Amino acid sequence: MSGKVVVVTGASSGFGKLTVLELARRGHTVVATMRDIAGRNAQVRSDLIDAVKAEGHVLHVLQMDVSNEASVNSTIEQVVLRHKKIDVLINNAGIMPVGVTEAYTVADVERLFAVNFFGAVRADRAVLPHMRAAGSGLLVHVTSLMGRVVFPFFGTYTASKFALEGLAEAYRYELKGFGIDSVIVEPGPFPSNLISSSPEPSDQAVLASYGEVGSIPGQIKANANAGHDEANPPRPQRVADAIAQLVEATERRPLRTVVMPEGMDFGVQRLNEAVSPIQNNMLTAFGMSSML
Repeated sequence: MSGKVVVVTGASSGFGKLTVLELARRGHTVVATMRDIAGRNAQVRSDLIDAVKAEGHVLHVLQMDVSNEASVNSTIEQVVLRHKKIDVLINNAGIMPVGVTEAYTVADVERLFAVNFFGAVRADRAVLPHMRAAGSGLLVHVTSLMGRVVFPFFGTYTASKFALEGLAEAYRYELKGFGIDSVIVEPGPFPSNLISSSPEPSDQAVLASYGEVGSIPGQIKANANAGHDEANPPRPQRVADAIAQLVEATERRPLRTVVMPEGMDFGVQRLNEAVSPIQNNMLTAFGMSSML
């Protein structure tokens, strides 16, 4: 297998960090992107480069803020100038608000969507002209089980992931003729820093009006890892492994890949299997079966 040029967003922690390390180990040319590489992420940048170098591989780390279109376009152009192509884009950057949905103001939700949804829109649009010109490419969109099912107090996060699922699936059909795959990875509840760094809702008056109900998000955060088998804790590496398998696939990839912690099954795979024939039949009815 020849190595591919892969760009990963949100690579400073979590699934993104694990993914860039795994892909670099497999011999791909990996460009890890994150914010503030000269400031708060300077050590992360150094640690990533050193970890990969110690194993005889190379990793590039570039500054990119997915909420800023100029930043995204500039970074993608740098990658193309240096490597002449981009084979894979992994849209991983994201934040996870946990709180009373009504208490998140419009501005709060706009900030969330600027990263979780519009971040992917910006990155996809930046790389797609290069992929279409090459006649090949892969867009990976990391969503969540909450891109398919709804949990109370994750309303704004769920909305952003539902939106990302819709975008990714539309690209799946529209880009088939260009030799470009668009796929979705739906991780389950793996340990991460997303909940601990959850942005609080701004409307404290609304939050106060919910009384005891308003305290439930705090309990969710405090018990984020409850229910996991301490002797066999969830391995977020499974998500990185699943993404690597999609990157290296030689045949058309599945639209959705569910990655759950060992022993957990919230039925997302069954939901996907039930919806698929309905979606396919609808497209066929409208004369679009060639896009399936």
